[in-house]
Amino acid sequence: MHNELTRKDIEKMQAELDHRRLDLQPEIIEEVKRTRAFGDLSENYEYKAAKQAQRENQSRMRYLENMIKTAHVIEDRSQDDEVGLFDKVEIYMPEDDETEIIQVVTTVRCDPRMGLISKESPFGQQVLGKKVGDRFTVQVNEKYSYTAEIRSITKMEDDGSAPLMRH
Repeated sequence: MHNELTRKDIEKMQAELDHRRLDLQPEIIEEVKRTRAFGDLSENYEYKAAKQAQRENQSRMRYLENMIKTAHVIEDRSQDDEVGLFDKVEIYMPEDDETEIIQVVTTVRCDPRMGLISKESPFGQQVLGKKVGDRFTVQVNEKYSYTAEIRSITKMEDDGSAPLMRH
């Protein structure tokens, strides 16, 4: 399986991986050595915390390495008048009589609370490629769906400001 990522996604992942490998890992190793010297490991909270930090760092590094290795680089190929990756989109929800601004992003950078919607989510899939005035229906589950409308599209590029998700 390939992960659909932008070049910026990969750059951000590589930067985090380099930081973890070159800066964080040596610090954690030193902390493990320092706390091991405290004595009885069965009751040494500091040592256990340092070992946990080491495991978490190694896990995150494996995740980043795998994501980079299996990445399929994608680019936004949307037309000037349709929603593409990272465009700011004003969405009107008639059911709630509310408007919100969202950006459709890659899965590794989504954060719905910040309006960053995954391109692979049902909502993101419906929004991509739409034009101003288009209405669409999002099927949440078998019993619930809702309608939304594209009010405006501000063409944007991936400026790198959307952070990577933490797993």
